[in-house]
Amino acid sequence: MNPNNHSLSLAVKDIHASKTFYEKLGFEPVEGTGPIENNWIIMKKGHSLIGLFQDMFEENIITFNPTDARSVYKDLKNKDVTFLMESDSIHEKKGPCHFCIEDPDGNQILFDQHND
Repeated sequence: MNPNNHSLSLAVKDIHASKTFYEKLGFEPVEGTGPIENNWIIMKKGHSLIGLFQDMFEENIITFNPTDARSVYKDLKNKDVTFLMESDSIHEKKGPCHFCIEDPDGNQILFDQHND
């Protein structure tokens, strides 16, 4: 897992106000740039990524995007890490998949693989 390939996923109350705020900080939309009415957008500044999500989850989440989430999943499973959720596709050989764990303080950590 490459720890440099991560983002913060923020639960926001008003997607339009949040987008405007992060644009003032120099972030630019890079994904989810269709109708913002879909209630999510990914913004980037340099190597920093912030996902803004309205009405999708209650807490802020750190998201890692490993190239092989299944290997990370198996490693954590072998270390008796508890999973909050996992996609059905995590048990398939290819394709997108994701799972979520939490640290001892209840902070959620999402591992989300977009590609094969």
